[in-house]
Amino acid sequence: MIQYDSMYYPYASKRNAVYGQKGMVATSQPLAAEAGLEILKKGGNAIDAAIATAAALTVVEPTSNGIGSDSFALVWVDGKLHGLNASGYAPHNISIEKLKEKGYEEMPTFGKVPVTVPGTPKGWAELSDRFGKLPFKDLFEPAIRYAEEGYPVSPTLGYHWKSAYKKFKSLFNDEIFEEWFNVFAPNGRAPEIGEVWSSPGHARALKEIAETKADSFYTGQLAEEIDALFKKHDGYLSIEDLSNYEPKWVDPIKANYRGYDVWEIPPNGQGIIALMALNILKGFDFKEKDSVETYHKQIEAMKLAFTDGLEYITQQDKMDVSADNLLAEKYADERRQLIGDEAIDPKPGKPQRGGTVYLSAADGEGNMISYIQSNYMGFGSGVVVPNTGIALQNRGHTFSLNPEHVNSLEPGKQTYHTIIPGFLSKDGEPVGPFGVMGGFMQPQGHAQVVMNMVDFQLNPQAALDAPRWQWMKGKTVKVDPSFPEHLAQALQRKGHLIERSLYHHEFGRGQIIVRDSETGVLCGGTEPRTDGHVAVW
Repeated sequence: MIQYDSMYYPYASKRNAVYGQKGMVATSQPLAAEAGLEILKKGGNAIDAAIATAAALTVVEPTSNGIGSDSFALVWVDGKLHGLNASGYAPHNISIEKLKEKGYEEMPTFGKVPVTVPGTPKGWAELSDRFGKLPFKDLFEPAIRYAEEGYPVSPTLGYHWKSAYKKFKSLFNDEIFEEWFNVFAPNGRAPEIGEVWSSPGHARALKEIAETKADSFYTGQLAEEIDALFKKHDGYLSIEDLSNYEPKWVDPIKANYRGYDVWEIPPNGQGIIALMALNILKGFDFKEKDSVETYHKQIEAMKLAFTDGLEYITQQDKMDVSADNLLAEKYADERRQLIGDEAIDPKPGKPQRGGTVYLSAADGEGNMISYIQSNYMGFGSGVVVPNTGIALQNRGHTFSLNPEHVNSLEPGKQTYHTIIPGFLSKDGEPVGPFGVMGGFMQPQGHAQVVMNMVDFQLNPQAALDAPRWQWMKGKTVKVDPSFPEHLAQALQRKGHLIERSLYHHEFGRGQIIVRDSETGVLCGGTEPRTDGHVAVW
């Protein structure tokens, strides 16, 4: 286990890291974490607990994810790390030409157009088939109970729900959005903090998925209802798209950072951006966390990595630059040479060519999982399948309608994906899962929390509590409300355009679990920027 010098981070919350031995689940919503712990205590393993937590999150944090989400997972079982890509594809009946004929110049954010095949339900089934212990149906009992009986809305959830309602009230006028208001604003408004909200349709859909091992969603009753909705509104997603979908087991990619292997899912996810940034940063010696030189180099490295990511990442077999070439030491050296004393306006390099919820879970047997699922941009597309509570993602929004762009829209293609789970190991032994949700903040959060733990010996809670920054574009960098003012001013003097945010939630919401390889003791941290909770046994 990493040896921690710091018990807490002085600029943020001083909650302590949580320790346990038999099992641990960390996520952004207490009821969901407790659902996972309930499954562990019934004899399930970490993977079972993760599925139960993920299903519960679709109910108790609908502002970030839903049954119609995509998902990714990194799973440590029997001494090996496995990767699952459960992100979906563009419908086979969509194309750039068809959209341009209808007047679209870019992919819309909401509605029927940006909906791609949701991968999450089948991802749950894949995880259960390969690694689960308990019957699949049993894992959904807590989520179904929350949906049927209702639960009181938590503070961060209530804030985001009300914000989404105000936004959607002015934007959503088409008939296809009516069900969103029926389900998520049943009294003509968003539920208040502490108010009990339930979703009978959601419970019904979860039961169908549980009883059919997700088949209903892809080939059965739920699939037919999704198909009927898109046919009614002249949409693109069809039952044929759903029935042809299969998640992919993939080989995780890694970068070695000061003796630790940092693992991510390969593209179409953006996790490689965190690895590219860390590859650049390992060429520097950081003596102090809270110094202008440390933050300056972190920001510059992330700018360079992110610019490359936006230029080259799409479905892996359609990239014209391989992940290996983007992670090559020689390329990292070339990019590192661009970092000087002043902020730069980044440009893509030339390598050799060839809204979200996150959870961590671990059990007493050594199994661990880093799991993330998301609709995108909060509630997703705004399209909800009637009588099911199924809110559909809008992942297709990241496609380009420029046919020359590497991430151009094509039928059956996976788009650039923002959601990424992370994992740390050392000398072939697992250290543990980590993740920071939040759109394009995610690889930036990954790099920051890894450095907080590895370079500066902060424990998982302190690593999450620490102030964060987010590169936006060009020389513009946002810093969170806890970021020290003297350092913000020093970065400004180096040419960075610093914007101080009033909102903590703009900087991601993370969870971390690490395991002591000798004792098996688990140490967990949860995000102070949300309703985070570590359920421990």
